[in-house]
Amino acid sequence: MKIAVVTGASSGIGREFVRQIEHFYKDLDEIWVIARRKERLDGLRQEMGMPIRILAGDLLKKQICRDYHNALKTLSPEVRMLVNAAGFGKSGTFRDIAAEGKKLQTDMVDLNCRALTRMIQLTLPYMKKGGRIINIASAAAFCPQPSFAVYAAAKSYVLSLSRALHAELKPYGIIVTAVCPGPVDTEFFDVSGSLTDPLKKLTLAKPSRVVRKALLDSRNRRELSVYGCAMKAVRIGTKAFPHRLIILLEEMFKK
Repeated sequence: MKIAVVTGASSGIGREFVRQIEHFYKDLDEIWVIARRKERLDGLRQEMGMPIRILAGDLLKKQICRDYHNALKTLSPEVRMLVNAAGFGKSGTFRDIAAEGKKLQTDMVDLNCRALTRMIQLTLPYMKKGGRIINIASAAAFCPQPSFAVYAAAKSYVLSLSRALHAELKPYGIIVTAVCPGPVDTEFFDVSGSLTDPLKKLTLAKPSRVVRKALLDSRNRRELSVYGCAMKAVRIGTKAFPHRLIILLEEMFKK
């Protein structure tokens, strides 16, 4: 049995990956979807032409990892693609977020970093030559971001891990791609806080376009997928100028 696995599949980028994967992989038998909101996954199943296996649960909890591991051991599928799209961010200073909720900071790290790493660890034994891993990072990974500190740091981990794994697994025919979009028009901002920056509003991307480019870049064996000229310019800028200077400029514009 050949499958694709998508985390964070109940909304946003993850849901869009599920919708588009079946058009990229004609030989899949199932898509396994993982997310907290089972009713959303049930609705997604109804609109898909390909069989969907639902694994409902919170990746911050151990049980869903056990369920996923047991399903892999029982069915022994070949995982053609793993998409790690589960994640969240919270904007605000470290001090303010800490005052808002004791676990928000550590939950960001656990979901964006630990859960992603665990999914790769569990899935890799079931991948063969031609397999693909797509990790959703962010343009925030390119540079430290005051008032988005933990999220940017977590996505920097995702980017670094993905690039290292791309080099490690390429000899085995498994390609790892880090996706680094800027702002994407999803429910992300319901949790992170509303998008107020005028420049970020101008670069707001549709999830369908970000996902399509990510799948094409993965097919073309690229280690990095950056959608849009603005985010490509951001990447070049963060490589060309000292991060200390970029942070200083960010703080000036906020004032």
